[in-house]
Amino acid sequence: QVQLVESGGGLVQAGGSLRLSCAASGRSLSNYAVGWFRQAPGKERETVAAIRWSAGSTYYADSVKGRFTISKDNFRNTVYLQMNSLKPEDTAVYYCATRRGSIVVVAAEYDYWGQGTQVTVSS
Repeated sequence: QVQLVESGGGLVQAGGSLRLSCAASGRSLSNYAVGWFRQAPGKERETVAAIRWSAGSTYYADSVKGRFTISKDNFRNTVYLQMNSLKPEDTAVYYCATRRGSIVVVAAEYDYWGQGTQVTVSS
């Protein structure tokens, strides 16, 4: 079983930056993909970005390309989401999740989830 803890959310003005962290414990992530997802009130959960641990391959939603960067720290078993040029529409609860194998963009395909961290972007 993999345990995930997100941190780094907060309140920021439009145009600002935040870095989210997803710390994993319990198992090595060598054969896993890790994704970042977000859900705003009244909206469906959206896949934001994902990374395959071993290969380093990445996925980004069109809405965040060029603004968000997903990365990993092998020693700390931690995945980061650097969010720049934040917009009010980025406001949501952000979750990280893992699955064994390749990157998949469907949230339901992920097995282990963190508790979420709130990101609020003001106008």
